[in-house]
Amino acid sequence: MTPKRLMAALLPLLLCGGLQVHAETHAGFPLQDTPDTGGDGTVEQPNTNAYSLPQGNLSMTKRLDFSVGNSFFRNPWVEAPASTTARDGLGPLFNTNSCQGCHIKDGRGHPPSDVERPVSLFLRLAVPADPDADAEILRTHGFKPAPVYGSQLQTAALPAAKPEADLVLTWKTVTKTYANGNKVELREPVYRIENPNYGPLPDNLLISPRVAPPMIGVGLLETIPIADLEAVADPQDTNNDGVSGKLNQVWDMATQQPAPGRFGWKAVEPNVRQQSMGAFAGDMGLTSSLHPTTDCTPEQKCNQFPEGGDPEISDKIANFVTFYSKSLAVPARRDMNAPPVQKGARLFNETGCAACHTPRHVTGSDEDRPDLSNQTIWPYTDLLLHDMGPALADGRDEFLANGNEWRTAPLWGIGLTQTVNPQAGFLHDGRARTLEEAILWHGGEAAPAVARFSQFGADNRQALLDFLNSL
Repeated sequence: MTPKRLMAALLPLLLCGGLQVHAETHAGFPLQDTPDTGGDGTVEQPNTNAYSLPQGNLSMTKRLDFSVGNSFFRNPWVEAPASTTARDGLGPLFNTNSCQGCHIKDGRGHPPSDVERPVSLFLRLAVPADPDADAEILRTHGFKPAPVYGSQLQTAALPAAKPEADLVLTWKTVTKTYANGNKVELREPVYRIENPNYGPLPDNLLISPRVAPPMIGVGLLETIPIADLEAVADPQDTNNDGVSGKLNQVWDMATQQPAPGRFGWKAVEPNVRQQSMGAFAGDMGLTSSLHPTTDCTPEQKCNQFPEGGDPEISDKIANFVTFYSKSLAVPARRDMNAPPVQKGARLFNETGCAACHTPRHVTGSDEDRPDLSNQTIWPYTDLLLHDMGPALADGRDEFLANGNEWRTAPLWGIGLTQTVNPQAGFLHDGRARTLEEAILWHGGEAAPAVARFSQFGADNRQALLDFLNSL
């Protein structure tokens, strides 16, 4: 283990005064020694509601706030004007009419099937930017939105409006071969935008598919001290270990200042509130004080439609939704003492997976959220950007993230993904139907780890998958 990574592993212990019990380590990385993946707030709910419970250490008073936030997260928003004045103002262009429509049961979305309209997967849009001429929009947005069509393709609209276009998804087969000659068929998505309703699409249009990620534990992730993330970042790979994670630097809309990014597939949001209000604006066409405009452009004439208030998401509702989002508990690990799972945990560390999927963190202190404070958690992420290789690249820069880079996705609760949503897929676009497929798609900085996995015998590969499914 390099001195820098050793220090990163010890830092949480030092911050807690050295009183924390030291977990066993293997290959330089800690092995989880408790089923309480999300600290004291962990819940035991290994069923379809595994992602939908409040932090187990949340007070009864705060559980009422959680329930109110849940109602605004779960229930649909409607066209204005409506008798339901607290929930009107949808659209006129949108992708879905509720947060739950994307984050199905607070979990992952999925690519559309042949017979459904895309709801929990959408396309980010951009065009190449000039660093000088477009400096201001790059500073505050991180990319240059497409003319007329903006930053996101909206495939639904109110009855009196027209959706921007249709998203069509087809699949190609890609074959991977293990060292023993066994083959695995993967599927590669191919996206087309058809029937544009607001004029021709730009010839230089850049698209990036995104499937809704799970919501569990985001409050805990927001509470990790930024110094801990900086300690493991190594953008120039100065220690020559092949891992060069970096913090994204994004625009904080509340402070009007740059800030480290933590959330979103490319770590483009600094906190849960901004991520939530961005989703209201982009996914549902709803304004808030943080996002006073939606993704509608002047050419689309959305101002001709009635509003649901100014803003449509009041600060009070925004507070409830943010609180709810930050309070969703992480489910406990299962079968973690089974011999194959313990073997898989060691193989996970040996292959180098833990170099990006950092097993353990300790959260900082938040006076308003004692349930999130000073918790030892096991999210299996460093929240940093990593080059994942050309097979997963979208070719679209966003702030400091280039077209090959993605944020390390947290792995906690991943074994319950398809229990919560049987249609859910893995990776940023849901292309991987299984965890095995997700591993095999990794490239770039993860290529050496995938090569080691591919050299394993069937028993060792299954042990590593058993470990992942126990999370």
